[in-house]
Amino acid sequence: MTVARRSLIRGAAWAAAPAILRGRFSLFAQPAKEYSARAIRLVRETTVVDLLNQFRFDDYAQQPLKIGLWMSKPGSFTAEEAAPYQASGIRVFALGHSPGDYADGHRFFARWNGFLAGYSDLLLRIDDAADFSRAQRERKIGIVLSTQNSTHFHTPNDVNEFFALGQRISQLSYNFNNRIGSGFLEQRDGGLSVFGLSILKRMEEVGMGVDVSHCGDQTTMDTLEAAKRPVLFTHATCRALIPGHLRAKTDDAIRKLAQTGGIVGINFIRFMVRDTEPVTIEHVLDHFDHVRKVVGVQHLAIGSDLDVMGIGNPMNAPGAGPQGQPNFDRYKLHVAVKDHVAVDGFEHPRRTFDLTEGLIRRGYSDADIQLILGGNAVRVLGEIWNPAPRKPA
Repeated sequence: MTVARRSLIRGAAWAAAPAILRGRFSLFAQPAKEYSARAIRLVRETTVVDLLNQFRFDDYAQQPLKIGLWMSKPGSFTAEEAAPYQASGIRVFALGHSPGDYADGHRFFARWNGFLAGYSDLLLRIDDAADFSRAQRERKIGIVLSTQNSTHFHTPNDVNEFFALGQRISQLSYNFNNRIGSGFLEQRDGGLSVFGLSILKRMEEVGMGVDVSHCGDQTTMDTLEAAKRPVLFTHATCRALIPGHLRAKTDDAIRKLAQTGGIVGINFIRFMVRDTEPVTIEHVLDHFDHVRKVVGVQHLAIGSDLDVMGIGNPMNAPGAGPQGQPNFDRYKLHVAVKDHVAVDGFEHPRRTFDLTEGLIRRGYSDADIQLILGGNAVRVLGEIWNPAPRKPA
């Protein structure tokens, strides 16, 4: 109640009283949207982690593009622009870049490391498990430097190099083949290659998270079979609920992931949640329920695949949208409103509070909700990033 009252200080006492009596509160002085005291408390007491957040999708109606401006012009990331991130309830954001090659990977990490250094009063690079609690304690926006492809690894030694630059998660392949394995849009999934196995082993040795969200089924299963440490589906859904959707993960893969000690970040992209319209929060909650039923709540997390605003997306890129990729029909794209890919009810910065309310409706305990919001991610990433010393042969 104390936390909730603080959120109402700006309002007159007589106006706030009915909300207090109902046990529901307007958050961030937005009277049209109320959340329960329980939901507000759970979000604020948890280090909430989004395992795949685009941070800022390009909005091509804005020129120059915001993210490019922030990265190149000192002082351009204003307090006003930081506010939605601070108010979102999300404490730690793992990124979603897909480097084209080694040089592109270097450019990405150079730009982000410069951005983080330039706004150290607002931002914190998350390098190890201790940084999660530091971000929460200092109320900073935590950033996990992560990529959705591993084409920047030309040799296993490159894994060490990019780890030193701050990379903590790498998806083995994106939509198509690389030297490591196959993405789910590829004509034929050849599985994890010999080179890919060497990259996997080196990632585990240095303590970098292995992500197979976009990988084809064979590459996914090969990786899970070879893994000695937890594997991640940073942003995925359950194929059992959207049959035939190759981007979603099978129950067999989810079970195998759980055996590694890994976690599934549930995706909030509407055509990955349900194969027909409408797509609401309730359909997202169905995926949380399914993973809980198959392997247990200890393997659940958030991986929205949205930016913090929840409305931006790459579909409106002029002449360069992803719809032109071969086999893109496997995504089974559908939207209710043009270029709007977020699930209904999640198209705003405070969607974490809506998710929490939904989990409360579904009967999850406080402890389980906190595991989903961030506890599982903090635990598993901490285990991955601090590998046990190798025993001598």
